[in-house]
Amino acid sequence: MDTEKARLLELRKKIDELSYQYYTLDKPTVTDYEYDMMYRELENIEKAHPDWVTPDSPTQRVGSKISGGFEKYTHDRPMLSLGDVFSDDELREFDQRVRSDLGGESLEYVVELKIDGLAVNLIYEQGQFIRGVTRGDGVVGEDITNNVRTIRTIPLHIASDSPHIEIRGEVYMPITSFEALNQQRRDDELEPFANPRNAAAGSLRQLDPRITAQRKLAFFAYALGGNSGIEIKSQEELLQDLAQFHFQVNPEYRKFTDIEDVITFIHSWDDRRDSLPYATDGMVVKVNSFAQQARLGNTVKIPRWAIAYKFPPEQAKTKVLGISVSLGRTGVLTPAADLEPVHLAGTTVKRATLHNEDYIKEKDIRIGDTVVIQKAGEIIPEVVRSLPERRDGSETVFTMPTTCPACGSPVVRRDGEAAWRCTNPDCPAVIGEKIAHFVSRDAMNIDGLGDAIVQQLLAQGLIHDVADIYGLTKEELVDLEGFGEKSADNLLKAIETSKSVGLARVLFALGIRFVGAKAGRVLAESFGSVDALMKASTEDLTAIDDIGPRIADSIVAYFRDAKNQALIEKLRAHGVDMTAEKKTLINTTFDGEIVVLTGKLQMFSRKEAEQAVEARGGKCTSSVTKKTTLVVVGTDPGSKYEKAKKLGTPIISENEFKEWLER
Repeated sequence: MDTEKARLLELRKKIDELSYQYYTLDKPTVTDYEYDMMYRELENIEKAHPDWVTPDSPTQRVGSKISGGFEKYTHDRPMLSLGDVFSDDELREFDQRVRSDLGGESLEYVVELKIDGLAVNLIYEQGQFIRGVTRGDGVVGEDITNNVRTIRTIPLHIASDSPHIEIRGEVYMPITSFEALNQQRRDDELEPFANPRNAAAGSLRQLDPRITAQRKLAFFAYALGGNSGIEIKSQEELLQDLAQFHFQVNPEYRKFTDIEDVITFIHSWDDRRDSLPYATDGMVVKVNSFAQQARLGNTVKIPRWAIAYKFPPEQAKTKVLGISVSLGRTGVLTPAADLEPVHLAGTTVKRATLHNEDYIKEKDIRIGDTVVIQKAGEIIPEVVRSLPERRDGSETVFTMPTTCPACGSPVVRRDGEAAWRCTNPDCPAVIGEKIAHFVSRDAMNIDGLGDAIVQQLLAQGLIHDVADIYGLTKEELVDLEGFGEKSADNLLKAIETSKSVGLARVLFALGIRFVGAKAGRVLAESFGSVDALMKASTEDLTAIDDIGPRIADSIVAYFRDAKNQALIEKLRAHGVDMTAEKKTLINTTFDGEIVVLTGKLQMFSRKEAEQAVEARGGKCTSSVTKKTTLVVVGTDPGSKYEKAKKLGTPIISENEFKEWLER
């Protein structure tokens, strides 16, 4: 028994090392056959002794399908996004600001390729991988542990005895994997993915890890999240340590002391980035020293010590064969150019957005024109300009239709707006778009209810509005094309689960004009129920932070509409929860205070301190201005402290802050 257990441990260690050499270093040291024989031997030992199987065994990378959706997980430290710059001068401005905030002291930059993938947070305890989480909104992500395990360049254990360490990086799909996947989808008569990033994101959200495993995703590590007992002083040192942990670290990073050298290095990629085996959309410039990073701090959303230089989008020339018009969920008619197919940024483009009538007129885009197109944000194709010098006289000027292309109703353009809208509130195209929005991930999150199924349900007369989704039966679903007993059960379960997502998501899902996900959360916390919100006046609404007159007027108008009132009652009758835990204050210690936290706090995390202020009636902001009423100072406070002194803003220490909280 001892000999067999020792062999099991030996095989695991050897297979992990061989996987690292093959997948991360791309330097296999044994043949596939030798690897397969060792893997099979390990499988046989674990089958004979199932109690010896542990989560970090190489055989456990592909788990079983999960039921329902992904659970939410709150990050220990927020996963901030990066600010963007698009020119050399903007990079120089970033450098000047950083040097000014650091008082002119010397500094180094580490410059890395910006991988076009999906940010993921990996959590290890005592060296063992226990959880993988998407970035989400930066504060709360989704637990995708089972899918992360399938990624061979992510080690299931690392040489660290830290009780808790978070490794952050980018999950991406290599170009070869992306091309193979899209070819398979075309063979299966499925729509190909637009780009590797979308393919990676879709692969990570599969409920069946076996599908994710087939997609051959990879991972580049580049950042540290929450941790305990880790002493790393710089970004360069971190990247070196991550490689020692057997993570795949992008080798194309460099260190510089001068911003002009940074700019030269960035432009060295202008003509060679397309030859990389993965997609990139820019370069990331980071202050190397972690101590200097801490002094520079962060705004609410972005670090002040890093910036992303975005590569200019690739462009191509093609011909406008026609201009077609589609409808969105608000009834807006959106024109798009039907193009002569052209290869652009890794995909074949046949359509490009034209935004609205004014955009077409401003750029003088005509049917038959030769135009320049690019991918906005490297994803959505758009027409940049027409080339009038190539016209031969056969081109025609486009005019917006006077009736809706879906239902034939009149269309109108309101004063002060660029959009034309269908006047029919029951337009089938608009209803379809509204339902698609309602069931989407950030709204009610009904997995399995995609656009094609929504159109089937509408065509069969099974649904007429979003509330009808909750009245669907298994008998109705199994009669639809592509449905069976199991798929019907899964969809009904997802529909039932969505009833409890809470008021914030319901408000966003309803598609109230100007009410996005953030406004939905603010309204839910402020009113606690849809009934209270329906009674609110414009004055009640504008009294809330982040709710301006435009949003307030839209909400009041929405709930005055009898049809919308009936829809709310219909959702209520189906058991959709439209309540939320109303935000209540512990006390009013910070009532009316606008607080800035600066420096390193010893007794609180930044998030805990902010929540403590807000729970006592205050508001936290990221920068010191004339409106700031109080600054809480930790160790190494930096420029915010100096600015507060200059403005005469009241300043208290962390100990005094703690005393305020205990009043």
